[in-house]
Amino acid sequence: MVLSKPASDSDLSMLATSASRYVRDSLPRYDMPENSIPKEAAYQVIHDELLLDFKPKLNLASFVTTLMEPECDKLIMESISKNYVDMDEYPVTTELHNRCVNMIARLFHTPLGESEDAIGVGTVGSSEAIMLAGLAFKRKWQNKRKAEGKPFDKPNIVTGANVQVCWEKFARYFEVELKEVNVREGYYVMDPAKAVEMVDENTICVAAILGSTYNGEFEDVKLLNDLLLEKNKQTGWDTPIHVDAASGGFIAPFIYPELEWDFRLPLVKSINVSGHKYGLVYAGIGWNIWRSKDDLPEELIFHIKYLGAEQSTFTLNFSKGSSQIIAQYYQLIRLGQEGYKNIMENCHENAMVLKEGLEKTGCFEILSKDDGVPVVAFSLKNKKGGHDEFEVSEMLRRYGWIVPAYPMPADAQHVIVLRVVIRAEFSRTLAERLVHDITTVLHELEKLPPKVNSEGKEVHVNVEENWSNGVVSKRKSDLETQREITTYWKNYVSAQKEIKRQKVMAS
Repeated sequence: MVLSKPASDSDLSMLATSASRYVRDSLPRYDMPENSIPKEAAYQVIHDELLLDFKPKLNLASFVTTLMEPECDKLIMESISKNYVDMDEYPVTTELHNRCVNMIARLFHTPLGESEDAIGVGTVGSSEAIMLAGLAFKRKWQNKRKAEGKPFDKPNIVTGANVQVCWEKFARYFEVELKEVNVREGYYVMDPAKAVEMVDENTICVAAILGSTYNGEFEDVKLLNDLLLEKNKQTGWDTPIHVDAASGGFIAPFIYPELEWDFRLPLVKSINVSGHKYGLVYAGIGWNIWRSKDDLPEELIFHIKYLGAEQSTFTLNFSKGSSQIIAQYYQLIRLGQEGYKNIMENCHENAMVLKEGLEKTGCFEILSKDDGVPVVAFSLKNKKGGHDEFEVSEMLRRYGWIVPAYPMPADAQHVIVLRVVIRAEFSRTLAERLVHDITTVLHELEKLPPKVNSEGKEVHVNVEENWSNGVVSKRKSDLETQREITTYWKNYVSAQKEIKRQKVMAS
């Protein structure tokens, strides 16, 4: 005979989560709860809340990989508990890390012997890699200045104004002056000639970008190298180059193999690349490669013994998961050069499909280049009725797309662009669908009345006038915003009703 008894709190784990009290209570926000809850309930309530996030595949603002093969996912889960810093305990993982460094270094034409090990390190991303590269340049410059009996307290670094924010972080965190070459309308990357003009005896390096965050364009590293060689010869300096290849490092070797941007150029002393971008690994892996041992000062390398055996480390953090390192090695051997080449060509072709579709609308100016990272950057030719790129970006969210709108860097900040990053998991079908949805948004904007201010006058978009201290200032009062939203939805609903009415009449 089966005996029954009233359910107690300890029996709640036997009930369906949806029948328990855990779905009636708000999740803790500030204080850790006093009592435990069943694992099923914890999973379900968190899982449900996460459903409100956008779909990663449709996040076209990000360069980061969002899809890998199930076999690689399995390897990641099998190694998720391994701490990479415990090299003595996980020697095979360390070996896989070193293989990745060697493969990537040779991809970048590092001058090495057949069986010579490369100098490099895996990081949590290109931001950490850039910090490490910058520290190496700064320390080497300081050592030289000390040996010459010269001041070494005012280092600077020369970059374009289009650099990613990690360069600003490096300059601020490690007290290095950041000298930026401003861009200009129609030329949105660093001008090598202007960059070399800014170089002085305190310049620790010039940073070139292989794939601008703003429009995907490759900077001319070859020209920068040639101009800097000449200046070094005239001045007696030996100012080096670092290449930030976060986005382009896994693209150029496969579809632009003749392009000279890497260690084939004598002044390039280090290169960073993001494994979690076009290296095709989930977020959390980057790499920095040095040309030779001489380019990484020995005093920056720490030797520790308290993990079981003496080991060397040069990172900003200590503990780090092994999963992404193993995933990178999987991709390198799984795809090989053939696979990477095919994927990068597909990305480029899909970018061209998107570009051509946007051009056919007649409404956009394309600001990205055909050669470079597969990015399509574009802006509205005419901002009719005061409607701009920010509205296009916002309206696309209704269709599930995340397409960012932002101003260009200093001296071109009056130019507002929309940017779509084409990743490996972005198919031609999605590209065509995106063009369709953008076209739909344009038609919706056309039906809206012109924006008006509180005085009833039509608003004319002039970003340059609204630009202040590097950010777009607030354009209107809260009351004006509310009136615009109300007017927008009234007109939108009316337009939809009219479309339905005409369809009924036509049928």
